[in-house]
Amino acid sequence: MGTVLSTPAAPRPELYRFSRLDFTTAGLYVAVAALFAVAGELLAPLMLQLSPNPAVASYAVNLIFYGTIGVLALAAARHIAARDLRVLATRPWFTVLMVPAALIAMLVLTAVLVATTGTVQTSANQAGLQALMQQVPAWLMVPLVVIVGPFVEEYIFRHLLIGKLSRRVNIWICCVLSVVLFAALHIVGQENLSLPVLMPYLAMGAVLVFVYVWTGRNVMFSYFVHAAKNLLAVIFIYAIPPELLEQLQSVQP
Repeated sequence: MGTVLSTPAAPRPELYRFSRLDFTTAGLYVAVAALFAVAGELLAPLMLQLSPNPAVASYAVNLIFYGTIGVLALAAARHIAARDLRVLATRPWFTVLMVPAALIAMLVLTAVLVATTGTVQTSANQAGLQALMQQVPAWLMVPLVVIVGPFVEEYIFRHLLIGKLSRRVNIWICCVLSVVLFAALHIVGQENLSLPVLMPYLAMGAVLVFVYVWTGRNVMFSYFVHAAKNLLAVIFIYAIPPELLEQLQSVQP
Protein backbone atom coordinates (compact mmCIF):
# COMPACT_ATOMS: atom_id res chain seq x y z
CA MET A 1 0.00 0.00 0.00
CA GLY A 2 1.30 3.46 -0.83
CA THR A 3 1.32 6.23 1.72
CA VAL A 4 0.13 9.81 1.36
CA LEU A 5 1.57 11.15 4.58
CA SER A 6 5.23 10.91 5.39
CA THR A 7 6.87 10.60 8.75
CA PRO A 8 9.93 12.72 9.64
CA ALA A 9 13.00 12.14 7.50
CA ALA A 10 14.77 10.33 10.32
CA PRO A 11 12.12 8.06 11.90
CA ARG A 12 12.74 6.81 15.39
CA PRO A 13 12.75 2.99 15.26
CA GLU A 14 12.49 2.75 19.04
CA LEU A 15 8.92 4.00 18.76
CA TYR A 16 8.01 0.73 17.05
CA ARG A 17 9.65 -1.60 19.55
CA PHE A 18 7.36 -3.31 22.05
CA SER A 19 7.78 -1.90 25.53
CA ARG A 20 6.86 -3.33 28.90
CA LEU A 21 4.01 -0.85 29.05
CA ASP A 22 2.72 -2.17 25.71
CA PHE A 23 2.69 -5.73 27.04
CA THR A 24 1.04 -4.60 30.29
CA THR A 25 -1.66 -2.60 28.53
CA ALA A 26 -2.42 -5.22 25.86
CA GLY A 27 -2.32 -8.03 28.41
CA LEU A 28 -4.76 -6.26 30.71
CA TYR A 29 -7.06 -5.46 27.80
CA VAL A 30 -7.14 -9.06 26.56
CA ALA A 31 -7.47 -10.51 30.07
CA VAL A 32 -10.43 -8.36 31.07
CA ALA A 33 -12.15 -8.75 27.67
CA ALA A 34 -11.71 -12.54 27.85
CA LEU A 35 -12.97 -12.61 31.43
CA PHE A 36 -16.21 -10.88 30.51
CA ALA A 37 -16.57 -12.98 27.36
CA VAL A 38 -16.22 -16.25 29.27
CA ALA A 39 -17.76 -15.38 32.63
CA GLY A 40 -19.88 -12.32 31.92
CA GLU A 41 -23.03 -13.80 33.46
CA LEU A 42 -21.16 -14.84 36.59
CA LEU A 43 -19.77 -11.32 36.97
CA ALA A 44 -23.18 -9.67 36.63
CA PRO A 45 -24.00 -9.87 40.37
CA LEU A 46 -20.65 -8.26 41.20
CA MET A 47 -21.34 -5.48 38.72
CA LEU A 48 -24.68 -4.77 40.38
CA GLN A 49 -22.85 -4.03 43.61
CA LEU A 50 -21.62 -0.84 41.95
CA SER A 51 -25.24 0.18 41.42
CA PRO A 52 -28.63 -1.56 41.61
CA ASN A 53 -29.37 -0.13 38.16
CA PRO A 54 -27.91 -2.53 35.55
CA ALA A 55 -27.33 0.29 33.07
CA VAL A 56 -25.42 2.39 35.58
CA ALA A 57 -23.42 -0.65 36.69
CA SER A 58 -22.55 -1.53 33.09
CA TYR A 59 -21.52 2.05 32.35
CA ALA A 60 -19.37 2.18 35.49
CA VAL A 61 -17.56 -1.05 34.59
CA ASN A 62 -16.91 0.13 31.04
CA LEU A 63 -15.74 3.51 32.28
CA ILE A 64 -13.31 1.93 34.74
CA PHE A 65 -12.06 -0.57 32.17
CA TYR A 66 -11.61 1.81 29.24
CA GLY A 67 -10.48 4.64 31.48
CA THR A 68 -7.69 2.52 32.95
CA ILE A 69 -6.63 1.06 29.59
CA GLY A 70 -6.91 4.50 28.01
CA VAL A 71 -4.48 6.06 30.49
CA LEU A 72 -2.01 3.21 29.96
CA ALA A 73 -2.40 3.37 26.16
CA LEU A 74 -1.85 7.12 26.12
CA ALA A 75 1.25 6.76 28.26
CA ALA A 76 2.60 4.00 26.00
CA ALA A 77 1.80 5.74 22.69
CA ARG A 78 2.23 9.39 23.66
CA HIS A 79 5.31 9.93 21.48
CA ILE A 80 3.73 8.26 18.45
CA ALA A 81 0.47 10.18 18.97
CA ALA A 82 2.32 13.50 19.25
CA ARG A 83 4.36 12.78 16.13
CA ASP A 84 1.32 11.73 14.12
CA LEU A 85 -0.59 14.86 15.16
CA ARG A 86 2.32 16.99 14.01
CA VAL A 87 2.28 15.20 10.64
CA LEU A 88 -1.47 15.76 10.26
CA ALA A 89 -1.05 19.42 11.22
CA THR A 90 1.14 19.93 8.16
CA ARG A 91 -1.80 18.88 5.97
CA PRO A 92 -4.94 20.16 7.75
CA TRP A 93 -7.13 20.07 4.63
CA PHE A 94 -6.21 16.45 4.03
CA THR A 95 -7.43 15.54 7.51
CA VAL A 96 -10.60 17.64 7.26
CA LEU A 97 -11.58 16.13 3.90
CA MET A 98 -10.34 12.56 4.17
CA VAL A 99 -11.83 11.69 7.57
CA PRO A 100 -15.40 12.15 6.25
CA ALA A 101 -14.42 10.43 3.00
CA ALA A 102 -13.09 7.42 4.91
CA LEU A 103 -16.27 7.38 7.01
CA ILE A 104 -18.44 7.34 3.88
CA ALA A 105 -16.32 4.53 2.41
CA MET A 106 -16.79 2.57 5.63
CA LEU A 107 -20.58 2.98 5.51
CA VAL A 108 -20.72 2.00 1.82
CA LEU A 109 -18.52 -1.07 2.35
CA THR A 110 -20.61 -2.10 5.35
CA ALA A 111 -23.82 -1.81 3.33
CA VAL A 112 -22.35 -3.84 0.47
CA LEU A 113 -21.00 -6.61 2.70
CA VAL A 114 -24.19 -6.82 4.75
CA ALA A 115 -26.26 -6.99 1.55
CA THR A 116 -24.23 -9.97 0.35
CA THR A 117 -25.38 -12.02 3.34
CA GLY A 118 -29.05 -11.38 2.56
CA THR A 119 -29.97 -10.71 6.20
CA VAL A 120 -29.54 -7.92 8.71
CA GLN A 121 -28.59 -8.94 12.22
CA THR A 122 -27.79 -6.68 15.15
CA SER A 123 -24.96 -8.03 17.26
CA ALA A 124 -25.42 -8.46 20.99
CA ASN A 125 -22.64 -5.91 21.44
CA GLN A 126 -24.55 -3.32 19.37
CA ALA A 127 -27.87 -4.15 21.02
CA GLY A 128 -26.32 -3.80 24.47
CA LEU A 129 -24.76 -0.48 23.53
CA GLN A 130 -28.06 0.83 22.21
CA ALA A 131 -29.87 -0.27 25.39
CA LEU A 132 -27.20 1.43 27.49
CA MET A 133 -27.51 4.68 25.53
CA GLN A 134 -31.25 4.71 26.08
CA GLN A 135 -30.63 4.94 29.81
CA VAL A 136 -27.39 6.93 30.04
CA PRO A 137 -27.28 10.58 28.90
CA ALA A 138 -25.21 11.51 25.86
CA TRP A 139 -22.82 13.73 27.81
CA LEU A 140 -21.67 10.63 29.70
CA MET A 141 -21.55 8.29 26.72
CA VAL A 142 -19.63 10.54 24.31
CA PRO A 143 -16.37 10.61 26.31
CA LEU A 144 -16.45 6.82 26.64
CA VAL A 145 -17.67 5.77 23.18
CA VAL A 146 -16.24 8.57 21.02
CA ILE A 147 -13.03 9.65 22.76
CA VAL A 148 -11.56 6.92 24.97
CA GLY A 149 -12.84 3.72 23.36
CA PRO A 150 -11.61 4.44 19.80
CA PHE A 151 -8.16 5.48 21.05
CA VAL A 152 -7.77 2.26 23.03
CA GLU A 153 -8.83 0.12 20.07
CA GLU A 154 -6.63 1.96 17.56
CA TYR A 155 -3.68 1.58 19.90
CA ILE A 156 -4.29 -2.15 20.30
CA PHE A 157 -5.46 -3.19 16.84
CA ARG A 158 -3.55 -0.79 14.62
CA HIS A 159 -0.50 0.55 16.45
CA LEU A 160 0.45 -2.68 18.20
CA LEU A 161 -0.87 -5.34 15.81
CA ILE A 162 0.37 -3.59 12.67
CA GLY A 163 2.77 -0.78 13.54
CA LYS A 164 4.88 -2.78 15.96
CA LEU A 165 4.15 -6.41 15.14
CA SER A 166 4.98 -5.86 11.45
CA ARG A 167 8.63 -5.41 12.44
CA ARG A 168 8.62 -9.16 13.09
CA VAL A 169 5.71 -10.51 11.02
CA ASN A 170 4.70 -9.84 7.42
CA ILE A 171 2.56 -6.70 7.31
CA TRP A 172 -0.21 -8.37 5.28
CA ILE A 173 -0.57 -11.03 7.99
CA CYS A 174 -0.69 -8.26 10.58
CA CYS A 175 -3.41 -6.45 8.62
CA VAL A 176 -5.54 -9.60 8.38
CA LEU A 177 -5.06 -10.28 12.08
CA SER A 178 -6.07 -6.71 12.89
CA VAL A 179 -9.30 -6.94 10.88
CA VAL A 180 -10.30 -10.40 12.12
CA LEU A 181 -9.45 -9.87 15.79
CA PHE A 182 -11.10 -6.44 15.81
CA ALA A 183 -14.32 -7.97 14.46
CA ALA A 184 -14.21 -11.08 16.62
CA LEU A 185 -13.59 -9.18 19.84
CA HIS A 186 -16.83 -7.24 19.41
CA ILE A 187 -18.98 -10.38 19.35
CA VAL A 188 -16.99 -13.14 21.08
CA GLY A 189 -18.78 -14.66 24.04
CA GLN A 190 -22.05 -12.99 23.14
CA GLU A 191 -23.35 -14.99 20.20
CA ASN A 192 -22.40 -17.54 17.57
CA LEU A 193 -19.96 -16.34 14.95
CA SER A 194 -21.93 -15.63 11.78
CA LEU A 195 -21.28 -13.56 8.69
CA PRO A 196 -24.30 -11.25 9.06
CA VAL A 197 -23.15 -10.27 12.55
CA LEU A 198 -19.45 -10.10 11.64
CA MET A 199 -19.80 -8.10 8.43
CA PRO A 200 -20.19 -4.58 9.92
CA TYR A 201 -17.14 -5.06 12.14
CA LEU A 202 -15.12 -6.63 9.31
CA ALA A 203 -15.93 -3.64 7.08
CA MET A 204 -15.07 -1.17 9.81
CA GLY A 205 -11.82 -2.97 10.64
CA ALA A 206 -10.82 -3.19 6.96
CA VAL A 207 -11.27 0.54 6.39
CA LEU A 208 -9.41 1.44 9.59
CA VAL A 209 -6.53 -0.84 8.61
CA PHE A 210 -6.43 0.67 5.13
CA VAL A 211 -6.34 4.30 6.30
CA TYR A 212 -3.76 3.46 8.96
CA VAL A 213 -1.34 1.92 6.46
CA TRP A 214 -2.23 4.37 3.65
CA THR A 215 -1.32 7.37 5.80
CA GLY A 216 2.08 5.97 6.74
CA ARG A 217 0.85 4.15 9.87
CA ASN A 218 -0.63 7.31 11.31
CA VAL A 219 -2.56 6.07 14.33
CA MET A 220 -4.14 9.46 15.01
CA PHE A 221 -5.73 9.54 11.55
CA SER A 222 -7.28 6.10 12.00
CA TYR A 223 -8.35 7.24 15.48
CA PHE A 224 -10.16 10.27 14.03
CA VAL A 225 -11.96 8.05 11.51
CA HIS A 226 -12.92 5.56 14.24
CA ALA A 227 -14.10 8.37 16.54
CA ALA A 228 -16.14 9.92 13.70
CA LYS A 229 -17.85 6.57 13.07
CA ASN A 230 -18.73 6.18 16.74
CA LEU A 231 -19.92 9.79 16.96
CA LEU A 232 -22.24 9.20 14.02
CA ALA A 233 -23.60 6.08 15.72
CA VAL A 234 -24.17 8.01 18.97
CA ILE A 235 -26.02 10.80 17.15
CA PHE A 236 -28.08 8.24 15.24
CA ILE A 237 -29.11 6.34 18.37
CA TYR A 238 -29.91 9.40 20.48
CA ALA A 239 -31.72 11.24 17.69
CA ILE A 240 -34.03 8.40 16.63
CA PRO A 241 -36.78 7.11 18.97
CA PRO A 242 -36.12 3.52 20.16
CA GLU A 243 -39.30 2.20 18.52
CA LEU A 244 -38.36 3.63 15.13
CA LEU A 245 -34.77 2.40 15.51
CA GLU A 246 -35.99 -1.16 16.06
CA GLN A 247 -38.20 -0.94 12.98
CA LEU A 248 -35.32 0.35 10.84
CA GLN A 249 -33.03 -2.45 12.02
CA SER A 250 -35.65 -5.09 11.27
CA VAL A 251 -35.95 -4.03 7.62
CA GLN A 252 -34.46 -6.67 5.33
CA PRO A 253 -32.44 -5.59 2.27
